[in-house]
Amino acid sequence: MNTWNYTKESDFILMGLTDSKEIQLVLTVLFVLIYLVTVLGNAGMMLIIRLDAQLHTPMYFFLSHLSFLDLSYSTVITPKTLQNLLTSTKIISFIGCFTQIYAFVLLAAAECFLLASMAYDRYVAICNPLQYPVIMSTRFCSTLLTGSYMIGTMDSTVNIFCMNTLYFCRPKVIHHFFCDTSPILALSCSDTHNIQIIIFIFAGSTLVVSLITISASYMFILSTILKINSTSGKHKAFSTCASHLLGVTVFYGTLIFTYLKPSNSYYLGKEQVASVFCTIVIPMLNPLIYSLRNKEVKSAIHRVIKKQKGSRLKFRVALSD
Repeated sequence: MNTWNYTKESDFILMGLTDSKEIQLVLTVLFVLIYLVTVLGNAGMMLIIRLDAQLHTPMYFFLSHLSFLDLSYSTVITPKTLQNLLTSTKIISFIGCFTQIYAFVLLAAAECFLLASMAYDRYVAICNPLQYPVIMSTRFCSTLLTGSYMIGTMDSTVNIFCMNTLYFCRPKVIHHFFCDTSPILALSCSDTHNIQIIIFIFAGSTLVVSLITISASYMFILSTILKINSTSGKHKAFSTCASHLLGVTVFYGTLIFTYLKPSNSYYLGKEQVASVFCTIVIPMLNPLIYSLRNKEVKSAIHRVIKKQKGSRLKFRVALSD
């Protein structure tokens, strides 16, 4: 049997989303627009949070890093996808493929725990507001953030370590538009049962632990909100976490639908639409969710613009003097 591992062969072939030139053109235009909105939206969110002092709070500290993660893993996937759509070359090297998998798993796992940290932040803010500045200190927020990245690094390292032991005897054709774990496992002629179990344990633990944290936080939040007598008080309390709840629902709903499937289904390319939504569309949606539904962000944008106009006016006056 003709087998090889990554030391003997240098390339995979990404089949992409479609062979139709017309559809490829439409997808190229669509993905370029989505990527531009993703870059502008997430970079703009990070910039606004940095420039406006009133947004220097734990919630917006986490939100700025959420924007960084969304921008990063969109950049890991989208440019290569666009290259494959625009050119006839659909080749990706073994190193490039494994690097893409490593970065994507790291960023996605880190985002799970970052969203859990944001849910805990909302729990403390609503259920224990008097102790909020003490509990959600700068040091504690940094610890939560570091922990998110460390867990993501651990997940992706285990993933790559397991896949590095594989041998391939099937054509190196990946029936997907980016290098993902399941399509790569489907190409292996090695016994992947144990590897799939290990990957499932680590990925499943990340998903379950973060979901339990988020669910528990919102159960306590809901219990606290129901105890508020006034309707306006309930609305104000709920509005502080509505954007996050929507973002969590979109992210986890898509993640579960995409990845809690048998690995063979990825080889057949049946989940590509969900994968596009998960890897390309969601990073664009998050800054829209957190800005369009957030009065504080809107107010911050107006303050920053006003401040910039004031600075330009002072500069012109100084020059005229």
